[in-house]
Amino acid sequence: MTSKLKFLTASALGGIAMLSSGSAFAAGTLQGVDINNTVSVSFSVGGVAQTAQTASDTFKVDRKVIFTVQEATPTGTTSVSPGATGQITTFLVSNTSNDTLDFNLAATQLAGGTAAHGGTDVFDVTGLQFFVDVNNNGTYEAGTDTATVIDNLAPDASRRVFILGNIPSTATNGQVAGVTLTATARNSDGSAITAATDATANTTAVETIFADTGRDGVEAAGDDYTVAGAVLSVSKLSRVVSDGVSASNPKAIPGAVIEYCIAVSNAAGAATATGVNITDNLSLIPNVTYDATFTPKMNGTAVTGSTCTPGADNGTYTGGTNTVSGTLNNIAAGQTRTFVFRVTIN
Repeated sequence: MTSKLKFLTASALGGIAMLSSGSAFAAGTLQGVDINNTVSVSFSVGGVAQTAQTASDTFKVDRKVIFTVQEATPTGTTSVSPGATGQITTFLVSNTSNDTLDFNLAATQLAGGTAAHGGTDVFDVTGLQFFVDVNNNGTYEAGTDTATVIDNLAPDASRRVFILGNIPSTATNGQVAGVTLTATARNSDGSAITAATDATANTTAVETIFADTGRDGVEAAGDDYTVAGAVLSVSKLSRVVSDGVSASNPKAIPGAVIEYCIAVSNAAGAATATGVNITDNLSLIPNVTYDATFTPKMNGTAVTGSTCTPGADNGTYTGGTNTVSGTLNNIAAGQTRTFVFRVTIN
């Protein structure tokens, strides 16, 4: 007597189909999903079909806790000015686990050493704070972004976190302050995650493993601030334009016209200076009178000896205060802007 065995695969395919339907997430099949597989064996004895034999197996998908913390794009150091407040570095926490998680957050300052973008950490910001981008619009909004914990971050979802700090007024060009954001994975109710430690898989319950880089449910990333303030120098020059007598080489005699040039220069490698206002009180210059025949000129770019390029823009003279004034164009690193006016020696 012989037996003929035939394996029917339709039932088994049902279990495979269930596995596929739970894999819509890049993070993989969600934790807790049952994976069912049933096999049916049919056979005959003496040409007579016998009752099919079946067997099944079921196990639950375990939880894989994996996530990243990184500097949000655009990446690079954050340029700041001495005395600036509420300066922001932005991070991105991404949940690639197969479960919804909470994340506890902490912001710390680098204690010396190499910062995230290669500079050396030499100072600390003050008033260090951090907030979650609760509406996920990528922009810090005071009064809206007040959360300090990421709550219920779904699989394959990300959330930005802002670190804010104030720059000391004593910070100088090129100095760097490093900061670090640390995220700790928690259960979706905020409680601590307990990873499986047993040597044998428990197929009837959901177990948890840490699959993040440190295999501990804690990840961190750094960013930094680099001081890039304007470094301005100011010089005031004068030359005799005419004296009413000499055909050349005029002298500073009574009645002579004197041209003053205020030159403002920004150092190489410095940040662009904006809103550069000039005010000169002529009452503080003894024995001279403003020359109303010459309109103050500004935004020249060259100085040769005691002579400045006047520039095409007009400044202002205010008779009530006996002052000349004007606002120069932005002064980029390595550039000079001038302000020129004239007086007559009494």
